[in-house]
Parts: sequence; structure tokens; C-alpha cells
Amino acid sequence: MSQAPRIVVRDGASELDRAAILRALITHNEKAGGPSGFQQVCLVVEDPDTGETTGGLWGRIIYDWLFVEFLAVPETARRSGLGTELLSRAEQIAKDRGCAGVWLDTYQFQAPDFYRKHGYQEFGRIADHPRGSQRLFFMKTF
Repeated sequence: MSQAPRIVVRDGASELDRAAILRALITHNEKAGGPSGFQQVCLVVEDPDTGETTGGLWGRIIYDWLFVEFLAVPETARRSGLGTELLSRAEQIAKDRGCAGVWLDTYQFQAPDFYRKHGYQEFGRIADHPRGSQRLFFMKTF
């Protein structure tokens, strides 16, 4: 008879651990909800002199929604329209791929007004995360 599974706290876990956990989740999700249609979305901001990536947008399409995981504009290019261009291009990619909308989260000290200005609506928040601030969740449907 096999033993019951055990829980192990693993500090410094590897990408192999992450992949195994994710694989178990994906297997369950696809049985319950059908194929996710996972697609990566990546727009990079490159330094024109060095070709180095200095910012950009990183996201993924899952179940017909684009989730923007990161949007970072180099400090020297803030308030230049670059963030708007990144977001607009990602939204167009999502539309072209048949998505229903985009969702993301941001901290109160980051850019909630930026997303509101671009038509995103808040649908949730976590108070005191990090302490003394808030984490906000936004969405935009097409």
C-alpha cells in the first residue's frame, strides 16, 4: 500500500517544482473548464543604442482574457506616451486574438489613475497590501 502524500516546505524551490505544480493545475483546469488557449503576449522597450530591454509589457491570454502581469516604462520615458502605446498595442493583440477583455492588478503607489484614464474599471482591492497601501484589480471589456 502506498503512503499518503506529504507536504514539504521547500525554501529556494526550483523551476521544476513550479512546473510540476502548474502542470497539475493545468490538467485539472482543462478537464473542468476546457483548453485555456494559453498564449504569451510580450512587448519590449529597447534602448536604441544598446538594444537592451529597459521595460515593456508581459502578459498571457488564458480563457479568452489577457492578463497583464507586468507593465514597466523606463523612468526616463515616463509621461511620454510610451505606457499608453504599450497598453494600446497589447489591447489590440487581445482583440485580434478574440479576447473578451483585459485584466490586471497594480498597487496604489503605482498607476491606478493611468488605468482608469484608459477605460479600466476597478473590480477589487486588497487593503493594507503592502502595509499602508492597497493592491487594486482592474478590467476592461471590449
